[in-house]
Amino acid sequence: MRRPWLALFGVVALVELVGVALDSTPTQWLAKPLLAPLLLAYLWDRRRRVDPVAVGLVAATAGDVALLVPGQAAFLAGMGCFLVTQVAFLAAFLRRRRPPVAAAVVGYLLAWAGGNALLWGALGPLRLPVLGYSLALSLMAAAATRVSRRTAAGGALFLVSDLLIGVGAAGSDFPGRELLVMTTYAAALLLITTGWAAAGAARPARPPSPAEAAQPVS
Repeated sequence: MRRPWLALFGVVALVELVGVALDSTPTQWLAKPLLAPLLLAYLWDRRRRVDPVAVGLVAATAGDVALLVPGQAAFLAGMGCFLVTQVAFLAAFLRRRRPPVAAAVVGYLLAWAGGNALLWGALGPLRLPVLGYSLALSLMAAAATRVSRRTAAGGALFLVSDLLIGVGAAGSDFPGRELLVMTTYAAALLLITTGWAAAGAARPARPPSPAEAAQPVS
């Protein structure tokens, strides 16, 4: 029996968006740390094993909590947690035998270079951490095209979400930016997790040994 993890995720995501819109810190503390764990429970319910995407969701939970704490130290801690998320997702997606979409690889690398060039002067001491993190994020988004259109869309939304965070870290803002950050982030996690679960193969199947191949089929 499938449990209603995705329905619960939708409810919690809505609560989180309301908290962001109302600038309610208690509401965000209540909802945001539950987003990735609910998707982790969904993934476990579908796969019954720990894989790199599951590891990435655990790291995303830690990152979400860290980013709820004000201050640059907490921001860097959150970025470190999400770096683990991006590397874990990248490792999972690279296990797929399909090649990534070539245009996506080129496009994401150009976006990485252009985004960092635009924000470089305003990031100050965050320049190098953002440079390294955004490279891992861009590679993850490109590798997501190896899995499915759904995971590819999730990777793209993750990049958009973090680019908007980078805009805020660079000292720029516009109305609705934080709400857009959270909307694209929640959608990214949902698409990546459900797309990965639907793909159904965290690692290629092991070829049979000669002894196994020689056994008659009963």
